[in-house]
Amino acid sequence: MSLLVLDGATLNFGERRLFDSCSLRIAGHDRIGLLGANGTGKSTMLKILAGVQTLDKGTRQISKHVKIGFLTQDLHLQSEKTLIDFIIQSVPGRGDLEKNLTNKEKELETLSSTLGEDELIELGTTVAELHEKLNFYEENFSKHQGLRILAGLGFRNEDESRPLSEFSGGWKMRAMLAALLFQQPDLLLLDEPTNHLDMPSVAWFSSFLKKYSRSFVLISHDKEFLNEQINRVVSLEPEGIKTQKGNYEKYVLHRKEEEQILENKAKNLAREREHMQKFVDRFRAQANKAAAVQSRVKALAKMENVELFQRRKILKLRFPPIPKTVSEVAKIKDVSKSYGALKVLENINLTVNKGQKVGLIGPNGAGKTTLLRTIAGEIAADKGSIRFGSHVQMGYYAQHHAETLHADTTVYNTLYQHYPDAGPAKVRQILGAFLFSGDDVEKKIGVLSGGERARVALARLFIKPVNLLLMDEPTNHLDLESSQALAEGLERFDGTVLFVSHNKHLVRKVATQIWQIENKNVEDYRGSFDDYLYSCRLREENASSTKQVAEPSKEEGKRKSSSKKDEKERKRKEAEERKKRSQLCSPLEKKIKKLEETIATLESVQEKLSAELADSEVYNDEKRRNKLLGTFQDGAEELERLNSRWEKTLLELEEIRKTLVN
Repeated sequence: MSLLVLDGATLNFGERRLFDSCSLRIAGHDRIGLLGANGTGKSTMLKILAGVQTLDKGTRQISKHVKIGFLTQDLHLQSEKTLIDFIIQSVPGRGDLEKNLTNKEKELETLSSTLGEDELIELGTTVAELHEKLNFYEENFSKHQGLRILAGLGFRNEDESRPLSEFSGGWKMRAMLAALLFQQPDLLLLDEPTNHLDMPSVAWFSSFLKKYSRSFVLISHDKEFLNEQINRVVSLEPEGIKTQKGNYEKYVLHRKEEEQILENKAKNLAREREHMQKFVDRFRAQANKAAAVQSRVKALAKMENVELFQRRKILKLRFPPIPKTVSEVAKIKDVSKSYGALKVLENINLTVNKGQKVGLIGPNGAGKTTLLRTIAGEIAADKGSIRFGSHVQMGYYAQHHAETLHADTTVYNTLYQHYPDAGPAKVRQILGAFLFSGDDVEKKIGVLSGGERARVALARLFIKPVNLLLMDEPTNHLDLESSQALAEGLERFDGTVLFVSHNKHLVRKVATQIWQIENKNVEDYRGSFDDYLYSCRLREENASSTKQVAEPSKEEGKRKSSSKKDEKERKRKEAEERKKRSQLCSPLEKKIKKLEETIATLESVQEKLSAELADSEVYNDEKRRNKLLGTFQDGAEELERLNSRWEKTLLELEEIRKTLVN
């Protein structure tokens, strides 16, 4: 059964046509990932589905009794209700029911002595029916269920009685998400629901969504989260809306296969057309070939044209050469930080070495952003010191930086004023890499979308040479492909990176070590994100095993001996698993690194060849032109082959990592 149907949906924003006669059908149990570059209309499509954006043309039909829940990024939530009351009363119809029941009970109490027997029975029956309806809500939408959802999304027990107005924007977004999950609508529309969640909350939300039996449409920049959740892709492509069964990875493979089929078909038709045209040109003047010539002329006129996919522009991120620095980039010594009576960090001691890429993870409020801001010098530590090595040049991207750009300044001037030494050509080159070209560079910041402002703020990191990058949730407001491009750019970056992110794909791809921040402390895990997850799982298993087998002993010496034995056994197991992991993963990791280096070198050669081919003088020298074209074509084919090998090897490595973690 179809829950919702769009037919011939057309929408214009000014002179720009965002959707042109689009059609979409959402069925029960559809788990849809909505894909598309920033600016293609993903959030607007959700608003259309939710019924808050009207169409210029076409229809939106929703089945009777279908309930829709919509989580938008443009949330303006004001309420003096307590958090738990907001959640419970968010269920449609419950508020009116409770109000009606209160009024009827008052009426029964006030008029019981004046009403006749029949009227009294009728009023009493009405009150009983209202109680029965309210019992349905209590059974299916209980306070216990609401509290469970709030806990899963990171709220503390004492938060339930706080007024909603006291919470920050990010926590209000969590409250709205909690309300929608509590309501259990037939169709959930989720616009970047993980943007304000930490990793533990994302893990809980992922588990909840996997068990969700109803339909949803999801926008997310986290590839792994999408792959875990969806069974269908709806993609906003330059040629229109495309749909594909399966998860994101299957969509990408199918898209490439489709593109290759179209390209091959176009090449075959071009060859056939060329052969026919040569025959026509050669024998046009010969009377005895007139019939054959005319036949081919008609065939040429009837030949179909193959419309190839319009390739979507994606970020091309290459950091400038970094300034050289010493091995010890930063030394954090005895750093503590409090906000009033709330102590966030206490006596933190850490060393940051050259080339390290550190992922900061932990629950919201644990101090990830506080530590990053303290290192950046945006806030001062209450105690302790942070010393930087010589020649350290820092670049800092914070979540709020995109919002602090001057609304009246153009995109071009925002970058130029940040680093005038770059020069106009370099500024335009960097902006082009971040998908701002032509008249776009003269747009004012105030008219840009959230994703576009985020790209401008990120672009400032790429124009000025730095060797230490601090980044707080850099993928928020970026589309999926831009997030992946950023991950690849950071992986290639030769400097040092400290970053906070809930995006598992980014952390897994970039981090070479993990700082877990919790309970005012920082625990340093040397190794990848998968190493960290595996270590956590081993600890949980060992803790569980020790709890089950360790009985209270009468002798203290036996307890100490048992403890030492358990610790030794744990370390032995961890060493064995690390060895196993290294044996399985290291060869593939080395292969991937070598392929990436080869691809980068070949891409550089292709760029130079492309620049030469763009020179008009080349076309006056046929021999040179043909040689360049041949070399360029050979390079393109080799790049395609290498990229295919890289993708296959990467998928193989990810499967092995998942097996080891799970």
